[in-house]
Amino acid sequence: MTGQVRTVDGRVAGRRGQATRQKLLDCLGEMLSSSPYRDVKVIDVARKAGTSPATFYQYFPDVEGAVLEIAEEMAKEGTGLTGLVSGRSWVGKAGWQTAEELVDGFLDFWRKHDAILRVVDLGAAEGDKRFNKIRLKILNSVTNSLTESVKELQAKGRVDKDISPAALAGSLVVMLAAVASHQKNFQSWGVKQAELKPNLALLVHLGITGKKPAK
Repeated sequence: MTGQVRTVDGRVAGRRGQATRQKLLDCLGEMLSSSPYRDVKVIDVARKAGTSPATFYQYFPDVEGAVLEIAEEMAKEGTGLTGLVSGRSWVGKAGWQTAEELVDGFLDFWRKHDAILRVVDLGAAEGDKRFNKIRLKILNSVTNSLTESVKELQAKGRVDKDISPAALAGSLVVMLAAVASHQKNFQSWGVKQAELKPNLALLVHLGITGKKPAK
């Protein structure tokens, strides 16, 4: 984390305070991986971190406030997903590689941050603008780059000019997010992880280029 870290009452936290604050966030993140969000209480987070609820409240107003801190850090990392698309080719074998790496990166990111993303999705679904803003920040990092890719293909006559780049890109990214958040469910349908990736990449490639990939 960069910049000054402050307590709830505005004081600048020292090195020890910053370490305590980060430990509370780390413990909360671990608890979200094994417990429903609504069941996580301040006293349990503090106990796991080896400190007191009073200390927790020095740094966060409540559990939701701490969750938003974790989500914001996750969203910053999520902006790096744009590198999976920006400046990449969608022509020939390179296009298939772009689709594969986009799918790989998207699924990996969702698996890594599964617990906090579930909370973000829940908050966004309930209309909380703070969580929705974080979700959009992550999705926009890919949507905007894909939109530019479609525009470039249109300019070169490789994609129908009647297609809306933003609508197409947004639809594909929402599909990726939905699949990524349901990865475990595919196993119950008899779909192996090794089968999911190439088939999802095929849909992405077809969606962007309108053609079967050249492998």
